[in-house]
Amino acid sequence: MNEIVEKIAKILYEKKAHDIVALDVSELTVITECMVIASGRSTIQVRTLSEEVEERLTNEMGIDPIRKEGQQDGRWVVLDYGSVLVHIFHTQEREFYRLDKLWEADQNRIALPFEDEED
Repeated sequence: MNEIVEKIAKILYEKKAHDIVALDVSELTVITECMVIASGRSTIQVRTLSEEVEERLTNEMGIDPIRKEGQQDGRWVVLDYGSVLVHIFHTQEREFYRLDKLWEADQNRIALPFEDEED
């Protein structure tokens, strides 16, 4: 599972997503084990980020999303990979919903290799 989380986070980082956060929510919900949350600055970037994650996970790891929502609007896209949910927000939606703050608890944040480099 951490391999998938790191791969998703790396793809998002390479495509210039902002505020990438990975959380282990296995102790908080039965819906999924991990969430990767990131932001894009425009609806076009949000759609592009989600398409890139989906395409590369399919091509490089043979993993397709079970379900996906929001790609057409590009404000909040969810890619459901079962054990990992990917949330890609437009900056305004992320600030409004504060999903990462809702699910962040104690020490459940997953360290990502590029975190010190983010602006």
